[in-house]
Amino acid sequence: MKDILAIALVSLAVCGCPKAEATGPEPVGPKAPAGEVWIDAAQMKEAGIVVEPVEEQDVDDTILTAGRVTFADINVGHVFSPVTGRVTKIIAQLGQQLKKGDPLAVIQSPDVGQFSSDLGKADADLIAAERDYKREKGLWEKHATSQKDFETAEDTFRKAKAEKDRALQKAALLRSGNVNVVDQSYTVPSPIDGELLMRNLSIGVEVQGQYSGGASQELFTVGRLGEVWVLGDLFELDMARVPVGAPARVTVIAYPGKTFEGKVDWVSRVLDPTMRTAKVRCTFENPGNLLKPEMYATVAISVESRRELALPKGSVLRSSDETVVFVERGTADGGKVRLIRVPVVVDEGESSQWLAVSKGLEKGTRVVTHGGILLLGLL
Repeated sequence: MKDILAIALVSLAVCGCPKAEATGPEPVGPKAPAGEVWIDAAQMKEAGIVVEPVEEQDVDDTILTAGRVTFADINVGHVFSPVTGRVTKIIAQLGQQLKKGDPLAVIQSPDVGQFSSDLGKADADLIAAERDYKREKGLWEKHATSQKDFETAEDTFRKAKAEKDRALQKAALLRSGNVNVVDQSYTVPSPIDGELLMRNLSIGVEVQGQYSGGASQELFTVGRLGEVWVLGDLFELDMARVPVGAPARVTVIAYPGKTFEGKVDWVSRVLDPTMRTAKVRCTFENPGNLLKPEMYATVAISVESRRELALPKGSVLRSSDETVVFVERGTADGGKVRLIRVPVVVDEGESSQWLAVSKGLEKGTRVVTHGGILLLGLL
């Protein structure tokens, strides 16, 4: 309503519309020539019309793309069970802050006993094979045994040693957790410092071991969200324009009007054969953990930054087939501000905050930057 009243006031002041009284002569005064608007400073203020000088700005081209928020891979741990068994206890709770090695859950598994048994058997076999090998070697050196028996003992010793190494490597898979051979239980540890973000198990559930050959499921996700990645797609023609380190901004629908600042840290060197696009990865600080993995985002990547005379995007208007702005040119009769329509040539980038002026204005020229659409209706 305020804008409507302001427009009415401007119309009365500028166009000289007749007053409401039916009697008395109509006042005669100078009128604004074509392409100009004369308006009182008070009316400008009430209508929200702002005049500012044109200055040089940091202007850049901007590439817009759709993106998806993901974890920074060094800040996330996906937890699987190395053993097959049944969940007997869940220790960590969702949202809990964890240190590396903190217990997450306990799994009772016959694999624990089997690993221990295999290691003991491999150790005993190695001792026996080594003893036989040394005996046969001594006899061979004294020419008291056949070459065949000596080579057989040597092969058996080497196989026993290899089996011991295999059993040790298999047992090492459990050393990161807490193994209890007595009750055959394995305590799943947190792989990194972070927050427990996902839990996909419950008491009594049977889980498949990661190294058992079957399809194992992810039990927990532990991560840090202080820094996240946003993955987007670049068309082939834009790949050469986006260098590593280019500034990037991202917005998500969950927080209207909020912009997150980051930078490009990787551009793929291969194209998707179907979409003909290349992946671009941007890194963003994430205060308050507002950006969540799997959120969809709009990414604006700034490229080819330069210093040029520029206008705010809202100050440029369309009038018929011209691009125009309103320029302040002193005062008219009665102290009214003279605002003149001036054609300009600008680089109208769809996603640029500033529009570079290539023709029509000089540095310091005072231009209407807000409210110009009201003036356009008064011409």
